[in-house]
Amino acid sequence: MNNDTTFGRAIAGARKQKGLSQKELASKIKRQDDSEPISPQYLNDIEHDRRSPSSDHLIGQFSKVLDIDLDYLYYLADRFPKDIRRKGLSPPEVSDLMRAFRGRPSK
Repeated sequence: MNNDTTFGRAIAGARKQKGLSQKELASKIKRQDDSEPISPQYLNDIEHDRRSPSSDHLIGQFSKVLDIDLDYLYYLADRFPKDIRRKGLSPPEVSDLMRAFRGRPSK
């Protein structure tokens, strides 16, 4: 994957590598609230970056079905994983975390 990779492009690329149609992949991605599959149109919108995954559950489903690292998908979806969000970090702790991620020293 390169610097131009988006969540949608990563999903589309992995889907194609696995030889799945959008309809086939959509049938494997289940919503959390009712365990129904997402629609092929919703998947199409995600793959074309018109929509983002609506929940952590969906990101996890894509990770599992397409065998893509979960943390990488969170990164591409511009989200922090739930376990990080639940830590209740203070603003300075978040700043330190982001500086460490960027390879910059703490203030």
